[in-house]
Amino acid sequence: MFGLSPWELLLVFLAILLLFGAKRLPEIGSSLGRGIREFKGSIKEVEGDVRAEITGDTAPPSTASATQETAQARPANTEN
Repeated sequence: MFGLSPWELLLVFLAILLLFGAKRLPEIGSSLGRGIREFKGSIKEVEGDVRAEITGDTAPPSTASATQETAQARPANTEN
């Protein structure tokens, strides 16, 4: 694991413990775990989108219809 011996890992852990304190370590661990889970979920979502795009399951969104919808949603500016 990154070429670190157990003693070096222990030293890194102790340095982190001194910097953040024992009370904040569980908070840091849970937020780090939550971030990793969100990252994995977004990667799976992107992979699914790419696979669907490759297999042709979904059609790409039409830019012409989106432009027409936004033009209809905005009122015309007649004051000049």
